[in-house]
Amino acid sequence: MIVAAALLADTRKRTNALVDDLRAHADRPTLEAEYQRAIAAGRTSLPLPQWAEGVFAQVAVSWVLGCVFVRFCEDNGLVTDALLAGPGNRRDLAREQRADYLRRFPAHDDRHWLRHVFTEYAGLPATGDIFGAHNPLWLLEPSADGARELLADFQRIDAATGEIAHDFADPTWNTRFLGDLYQDLSDHAKKQFALLQTPEFVEEFILDHTLEPALKTFGLRYTDLIDPTCGSGHFLLGAFHRLFERWVDAEPGTNRRELARRSLDAVAGVDINPFAAAIARFRLLVAALQAGGDRRLADAPTYPVNIAVGDSLLHSVTQLTLAGIGKDDDVTAAAAHGYSTEDLEAARTLLSRQWACVVGNPPYIVVRDPALNALYRKKYATCHRQYSLGVPFTERFWELARKGDGDRERAGFVGMITANSFMKREFGSKLIEQWLPNHDLTHLIDTSGAYIPGHGTPTVIVFGRSRRPRLTTVRAVMGIRGEPSTPADAAQGLVWTSIVDTLDRPGVTTDFVSVADLERRRLHTHPWSIGGGGGAELKDRLEDDRGRLSKAIEHIGYTGQTNADDALLASRRQHARALMNPGLLRMVVVGETIRDWRISESEWSFFPYKDEHVINIDTEIETLRRLWPFRTTLWARATFSKLTYRAEGRPWWEWHQIALHRLRTPLSIACPRVATHNHFVLDRGGTVFKQTAQVIKLPAGTTEEEHLDLVGVLNSSTACFWLKQVAHNKGSTVDAKGARQTTDPFENFYDLDGSKLQAFPLPRSMPRATAVALDSAAQELASLSPAAIAEHTAPSADALAAAEAEWELTRRRMIGLQEHLDWEVYRHYGLVDDDLVAVEEPPLALGERAFEIVLARKVAAGEEATTWFTRHGSTPITAPPAHWPAEYRALVERRIEVIETNAEIVLIERPEYKRRWNTTPWAEQQQAALKTWLLDRLESPAYWPTPAITSTARLAALARADEEFMGVARIYAGRDDVDVAALVADLVKGEAVPYLAALRYTEAGLRKWAQWCHTWALQRREDAGEAVGEIPVPPRYANADFTGVGWTHRGKLDVPKERFISYPGASTDTDPSLVVGWAGWNHLERARALATFYLGAKRDGRDPAGLTPLLAGLAELAPWLRQWYDEPNTDPALNRPGSQIAGLLDVEARTLHLTHDDLEGWRPAPTARGRRRTT
Repeated sequence: MIVAAALLADTRKRTNALVDDLRAHADRPTLEAEYQRAIAAGRTSLPLPQWAEGVFAQVAVSWVLGCVFVRFCEDNGLVTDALLAGPGNRRDLAREQRADYLRRFPAHDDRHWLRHVFTEYAGLPATGDIFGAHNPLWLLEPSADGARELLADFQRIDAATGEIAHDFADPTWNTRFLGDLYQDLSDHAKKQFALLQTPEFVEEFILDHTLEPALKTFGLRYTDLIDPTCGSGHFLLGAFHRLFERWVDAEPGTNRRELARRSLDAVAGVDINPFAAAIARFRLLVAALQAGGDRRLADAPTYPVNIAVGDSLLHSVTQLTLAGIGKDDDVTAAAAHGYSTEDLEAARTLLSRQWACVVGNPPYIVVRDPALNALYRKKYATCHRQYSLGVPFTERFWELARKGDGDRERAGFVGMITANSFMKREFGSKLIEQWLPNHDLTHLIDTSGAYIPGHGTPTVIVFGRSRRPRLTTVRAVMGIRGEPSTPADAAQGLVWTSIVDTLDRPGVTTDFVSVADLERRRLHTHPWSIGGGGGAELKDRLEDDRGRLSKAIEHIGYTGQTNADDALLASRRQHARALMNPGLLRMVVVGETIRDWRISESEWSFFPYKDEHVINIDTEIETLRRLWPFRTTLWARATFSKLTYRAEGRPWWEWHQIALHRLRTPLSIACPRVATHNHFVLDRGGTVFKQTAQVIKLPAGTTEEEHLDLVGVLNSSTACFWLKQVAHNKGSTVDAKGARQTTDPFENFYDLDGSKLQAFPLPRSMPRATAVALDSAAQELASLSPAAIAEHTAPSADALAAAEAEWELTRRRMIGLQEHLDWEVYRHYGLVDDDLVAVEEPPLALGERAFEIVLARKVAAGEEATTWFTRHGSTPITAPPAHWPAEYRALVERRIEVIETNAEIVLIERPEYKRRWNTTPWAEQQQAALKTWLLDRLESPAYWPTPAITSTARLAALARADEEFMGVARIYAGRDDVDVAALVADLVKGEAVPYLAALRYTEAGLRKWAQWCHTWALQRREDAGEAVGEIPVPPRYANADFTGVGWTHRGKLDVPKERFISYPGASTDTDPSLVVGWAGWNHLERARALATFYLGAKRDGRDPAGLTPLLAGLAELAPWLRQWYDEPNTDPALNRPGSQIAGLLDVEARTLHLTHDDLEGWRPAPTARGRRRTT
């Protein structure tokens, strides 16, 4: 039997290895010819290397799947001869076949043998299309070693059992395992095509409401179905089995092969992913063989498997094309192009007719290829802004369904599960407001709260008919709550069963959904607000006769984006270490740092603007030295006109986009673009806000108090409720099965764009005094944090303890003030008549708010389950605390009564709309602040009076004599007897990156580093005035490219942000601790320190093996020394220092009989498995 998980794990490894093999050995002329044809047709505008990665993934997967298909056929007796392997003696028989082949063709290897095997299957009528000319495995081939290793994987014996590792024999011929391979075999393909299996229970539900009514409408003989995004074929298999059973019932005496052929002929699929189509073909073939009673491929007829590789959004013969209109435009040219892996004729045949039933699960991604994105945008009028593919595919699904030829009752049926992002995100506005009014949407089913494995994106199921709307209403299943826990069987999840059970029962409300027939015209306005349980009605009430935020503001949006964060952003300390001009730095705020009325410390960026003009970076030499290595990468950024910065003549160091006019006045209101709750804050200037943080600018002259008026109301629970009605619900986390988890609604993230925010309805009165108090308390809270205390002085235990007490009291005071504000705002919106606010709200702990008491009572009564209290570390209470003043207890009881009796307040006074106050615990903040203080101290000049390499043991000796260091260390360690040597070693090791590339990178990383070195060499030649042509953009790094903590400190562009330099292997017997330097040294200081250390090591008798890596480190610094530090000077000691060190390097290399290539090729000795390399 097939063990799907083990098979997937092994084939993933082999696929990745084959991709590496193809990248190194693929036939480049074939690859480039295919690429140039695609470029000429406008099918892609990706650079060749990026485009080629997709081809390598396709070819690698196809070779692996080819072996899987063959093994399945062999192991299940569908063929007589075993050519690859199999259980029992079939492996030995297959190996004999291979040996005989190689004896007959001695010049051949396993590449030829596998191609021979695939050719044999291509010659069989049943499998001819699966292994046909369009299969990617014929496009490129691996190396002989790559093919040998692939074959070995499928012949491997499990050492534990002595049996073949993967046994594909299955008496039921179940091919579901191929769906797992489809989704997870290639990470590149999964990302490129958004590969996602549709669970069987979802597929059955959609077929129940499309194929079944289609059969009643058109009859069995005239019903057919297409999935234009067929993937691995789940919908097609389900439809085939249903149709076959119908035919058997209708004609029990007819030959089963004929009935299987009819059923196959009625289903079709198209997919842009070649290996998806191959899997779907194979699965349908196996199903047809089983249905027809065939046990041998050689005896089976040619079953009509109607699956084609093609682009369902492009490949069709439209009436415009037939009429000769638009033959020369770019869409027509692209549609006329076919990759060698695409069967253009077959795809056009399937996509140019109309079907009784169109079903599918289209990809949810945004198209990243600019050329393809533009083609879809031009062809489909619904494509708007950063559209997801669900938008044009909605159009396409309806196009493919039968129109009824004047008889609206014979219009085709459409069913799809798709991302619900179009409902509220701006890109969905054209689909909803321009396209939908003319098309018959019959059912709208919110599945965002259902537990659907693989679907981490919030989804919706839509049903419709290919005709103009017939009824004035649309059946809607509206979500109220998400799945409360992970169900043992997703098909029996509480939300899903509620959907299935109530779809045909309008007016029914359960704990999870409500069902209604909505007025269709309500769905013709974007964004949709169709929350169940009365939410839509309350939203309308809040908006009734209100002014909108847009009338009170001037601008809304973000300040700017660099499109080069890895190069330009760092902490203030990191910028200072690189000697960046502090006058050209700005704090860059991201959304996640805006919480609870304040902005936390964020990263800072080089900000190359003065007087609203870009500066000349040549005047900032240290900044130039810092950023020059990334010049080609920065110059290659794409502009809005689809050119590069360089092609457009833009400075390579400037930001991608910057709204400088938004910096003219200091005051701004900021909020995160994505968060679980509303967080608005008053910013008083000096900061820049990225795309993830939005900024509201009020007219010049608006006072601070007037800003806080808006901040107050926008931070209320009422605002949170309204905003969540119009913002896109992105969901929360995804579990191990890829299912979106919505155990509690308060954990869902919402994407709030500026257009939605502008429509926010404002009350006539504002909570100014409360907002001012909260803003002041937030500033006080920030000043009491451990980081703030440790910023300017060595923190003592007494000072920290006092600050903790004050910090906790201030935080409780803010919780009380926020509760006061929430109830004050209810009255401003007319939701309550009584004055339910206290003269002075006392400090409150989490768990003590009125809604929390109500929630705790429900939990105690078994009426509700929630993670609210455990997630926030609070204690549930069922009655107001006795220590409260009697007057306040009575007020809270009145609030509780209102929550329990007021149908509107009960919708808002819930965890999903109330502030979470999810703060990092004081103890964690304190440890982080103390660690930062200790590390900062270890970087201070007292520890590095001159650029000299030292060891962690010598740093520890200095620390022992540093009273302030020792005081902080004792608090940090939680004990008086601190092991200073161990503490310093641990602190420094986590912040140190090796000095030498061979120690810094893995072999994969070294290959990338060599490409960066090549780019730098070309840049230097270009700077010298040489015409070098186009300089290649070096590749970005990944975690696997670094050793140790390198990735943590350097990231994708290898930007040095570490505190220390480590010199592994340079320790001595007398001091075995890690040898280190300070990362704040420039290239010259590093070189001098290393040269001095080298000469000392040589003088102390270190052997050549120990000296060689030190010289290699000097060799890596040499190009930078010649570039930046080789100016003439009248002082002989300072004259051309770069050349002086280069001269030393040459002399010492000759002494050790080493060439430049020897130094460049030096690698550390491999370490024993399971043991760490010693330093």
